[in-house]
Amino acid sequence: CQVIVHDVNELTEKLFPVVEAMQKHFSAGSGTYYSDSIFFLSVAMHRIMPKEITQIIQVDLDLKYKTNIRDLFDEFDNFPEGAVIGIAREMQPVYRHTFWQYRRENPQTKVGEPPPDGLPGFNSGVLLLNLEAMRQSKLYNQLLEPTMVQKLTEKYHFKGHLGDQDFFTMVGMEHPELFHVLDCTWNRQLCTWWRDHGYSDVFDQYFQCEGEVRIYHGNCNTPIPED
Repeated sequence: CQVIVHDVNELTEKLFPVVEAMQKHFSAGSGTYYSDSIFFLSVAMHRIMPKEITQIIQVDLDLKYKTNIRDLFDEFDNFPEGAVIGIAREMQPVYRHTFWQYRRENPQTKVGEPPPDGLPGFNSGVLLLNLEAMRQSKLYNQLLEPTMVQKLTEKYHFKGHLGDQDFFTMVGMEHPELFHVLDCTWNRQLCTWWRDHGYSDVFDQYFQCEGEVRIYHGNCNTPIPED
């Protein structure tokens, strides 16, 4: 087993020019902080990792594994043609909220609607990055350009604060074909914040997850069940 440690400052230096333009749309702070770039690492991982690295799994720290992470690598084999990233759906109505203006202007839209038919957005706690596919995808690399980011944020009236997750969610509304949707059991989010903040009537439509959980995600400091 080979472990390679990467210097955060070095990575941030490479990242900043690629993600600087999107930070103002998807960062909690007002403005573009150099240090914030690290929250966009996954977006441009294919640009800063050595060419010989072709696949990466990126995960949050607030996870509990109920199965061998090696099994998750098998999901790379299930990517449809054109898909570059594997990611699970967001399990709260956060994007129902964020896209409120677009939804009001487009009452028939699936944007922000719950699964299985809606587009609830993504959660970046568990990410499968097919770096080779990301490098080769003309479409994906076009979407990283500042003019494209600006165009999409204007179309969807989008202002977020969750970094890479917001970028993937917005791009997924426009180009779902770039994503392989992981089953909710690979990223079983536990946060229920939005249930108590105005969305109790629809919350369970987003939050339900059938099947045996393989990875628990204790997001928003939610305790993870003991075995």
